[in-house]
Amino acid sequence: MERVPWIEYVLKNRDYTKYPSPRLFSTNLPYCLVPKDLRRKRGKVIYVTRNPKDVLTSFYYFEKLIPSLTPSPTFEHFMEKALNGEVFAGSWFEHVRGWYTHKEDFNFLLISYEDMVKDLRSVVLKICQFVGRQLSDHEIYIVLQKSAFKNMKSDPNANYEFLDRKIVDKNRGNFVRKGTIGDWKNVMTVAQSERFDKIFQEKMKDLPIKFMWDINEDKQSI
Repeated sequence: MERVPWIEYVLKNRDYTKYPSPRLFSTNLPYCLVPKDLRRKRGKVIYVTRNPKDVLTSFYYFEKLIPSLTPSPTFEHFMEKALNGEVFAGSWFEHVRGWYTHKEDFNFLLISYEDMVKDLRSVVLKICQFVGRQLSDHEIYIVLQKSAFKNMKSDPNANYEFLDRKIVDKNRGNFVRKGTIGDWKNVMTVAQSERFDKIFQEKMKDLPIKFMWDINEDKQSI
């Protein structure tokens, strides 16, 4: 968080405007709340999507780790909250739709979590091209090693072990959990999945974004 801070959180009274360029930030903010200069294309945005069923599953477990959040007693309860946009960070549908339909306002690169799981090297090269950096084979190798799921799971800087238990309670589970595609099948019932599919089709039918719903499948719409 020191190296790549979150825009929406100010730690230790840091003044991000004084960070040397080039600066890197993370955010979960919707497009309408990010700094206005980004919309003037004074910076670059790398937007990461993930299939929403896995997002729900991951968020369900994440909610349990954060003492400031009230964990849902069941996945059914959490799913209802999420579908109504009543979870931390709001509606997944509105977030993705907002960024995608306004992508021309930004220097914008869309990548997916699933692509990183399936072919991390290709995604790294795509990002390098987008930000105008050429890495040697050795540098790419280091990036791939540092970004590998098993290494991030054991890295305190990636799994947030360094944070106080008042922020993330490690005794309740792991921040970096499975890192796979299709884990929703272990949580959602058939009825829940079918209900989600119907809502997804209603809300996202006009967007040409496809998702990978299982690690053994190609990207597709519902």
